[in-house]
Amino acid sequence: MRDHPLPGPGAVFPLRTGNDLLRRTLRRHRARLAGACALISVWQVCEALVPVAIGIVIDRVVATGDLPGLGVAVLGMAVLFAVLSFSYRFGARLSWRVLQTETHRIRTEIADLVLSPDGLRTDRKPGEVLSLATGDAELSTYVVRQLAQAFAAICGLVVAVVLLLRIDLVLGLVVAVGTPLVLLTTRWLAPALSRRTAEAQEKIAGVSGLATDLVAGLRPLKGIGAERTAVRRYRAASREAAAAGVSTARSQGLLYGVTGSASLVFLAVVTLLAGLAAVDGRLSIGELIAVIGLAQFLAEPLQQAAGTISALAGSRAAADRLVTFLNCPPLETHGAAGLPDRAGPAELRLDEVVAGPLRGLDLHAAPGEFVAVVADDPAVAGAVLGLLQGAQLPQDGAASLAGIPIGDLASTTLRSQLLVCPHRVDLFEGTLLDNVDPAGDLTAERLEQVLVASAADDVVALQPEGLQAHVAANGVTLSGGQQQRIALARALAADRPVLVLDDPTTAVDAVTEVRIAEGIVRHRHSGPDRRTTVVLTTSPALLARADRVVVVRDGRAVSVGVHADLVHDADYAGAVLR
Repeated sequence: MRDHPLPGPGAVFPLRTGNDLLRRTLRRHRARLAGACALISVWQVCEALVPVAIGIVIDRVVATGDLPGLGVAVLGMAVLFAVLSFSYRFGARLSWRVLQTETHRIRTEIADLVLSPDGLRTDRKPGEVLSLATGDAELSTYVVRQLAQAFAAICGLVVAVVLLLRIDLVLGLVVAVGTPLVLLTTRWLAPALSRRTAEAQEKIAGVSGLATDLVAGLRPLKGIGAERTAVRRYRAASREAAAAGVSTARSQGLLYGVTGSASLVFLAVVTLLAGLAAVDGRLSIGELIAVIGLAQFLAEPLQQAAGTISALAGSRAAADRLVTFLNCPPLETHGAAGLPDRAGPAELRLDEVVAGPLRGLDLHAAPGEFVAVVADDPAVAGAVLGLLQGAQLPQDGAASLAGIPIGDLASTTLRSQLLVCPHRVDLFEGTLLDNVDPAGDLTAERLEQVLVASAADDVVALQPEGLQAHVAANGVTLSGGQQQRIALARALAADRPVLVLDDPTTAVDAVTEVRIAEGIVRHRHSGPDRRTTVVLTTSPALLARADRVVVVRDGRAVSVGVHADLVHDADYAGAVLR
């Protein structure tokens, strides 16, 4: 179980089920909800009083020809309708404010979780997460409005039953017994509706995720001619979602149909009994009108009860999905240890590590050293990066920084000392300067140095606006090589004591590779303030400038040396020379 911070200092909320989320929503907005329930209940009670007031006016004013009483009656009706109108207006405003506020808070919590530095271990696609943050977040909070409506409906039903009992005991008892029976008739449909709603929302989220992936990968799909395959996959998923939506709508229609039919039969019985009572003389004309009006009024809270059951099913299904996502474990695990005070970078070590494709890997980078790693399996790079980020714990052996296991270090300590830059680094929408120096901390001299070291100065020179050139989301306005150079510039600008890079030059030409290799050495490994750099690569330019090259085969370090010596090995030469 993971506790997630709420907006606000130091608050946490443990959520285990969707019902916990719904209860939390009601609990932390209880003051406004109480006001909304009270005001909407006043509206519902006034609705029930309208036919009674009309009946009284007919019996005591119209039938008697009391003109002064007619003026009082008109004024009383005006007051009744004013209270009715304004109570609903302000009650609904309160409930909608709660709904919108809670929806925003849930979306903020999802964003906070997704953007957490520790990452998130989930198999949901970006489009599915977007669906959670939009549709599910809003749907889960509908319970707020439905609670206010349900509470008001109960108040209205109670008032209606009391009024009918005062008018006629038999009619009041029929309504008092019949109303719960109508509600129980519809209650047995709720579980099926909840299940189908959850299935529909899951499939809709899956379609959203697939659509997002397809749009993001449209250019590669066109490149390999896979558009038709992608369309077929999306069409099949869309049809499944549509079928699930139709099934949910069918269940909702059945619920409303059963409720409506039972209500009509029930109200017809009440009207028939009222008519018989009027014929027998037990009811006056005004009382008959009041009873028929109350009978018609009863249809509204009964329909609201059905709507509450339907909405609650959707809210619970959405809340279950949200809680499952919010309880996803962090991608990286960290302790609370710090590093001893020291000048310069700490030593980075992997000692006999067994994890994934690693089968007892030994790797160390001394302070200030430039180490290159050549692996026969691309998965080795992913495993090494995962270990150094804390996203993966070794099954055996140890990954450490300054002799302290990576997993025991506090996340702030680890990130202040070590930057792990994966092969694919996302650029965000903004300018080139925003992507290289997001915090705006670099001086003009320092900025120029990192641009030259990463060969990103060529990218800037090609743009008429220079560093103010616009970069689209994910860097799609830049070529692959330009993206790599801007990402490398950002990594160098961070200036961490230990920097780990995964194939940072695969999309650039050989001449630019040489410039980058020389730039990294000049920028991080010259002068008294030497940094530590580890590069997982097969680039001859980078390998030639490394202090040591570690060759990894079958998850183990099989040889260590300099590039000029190792190149005489046929296997090594075949892997790195191109």
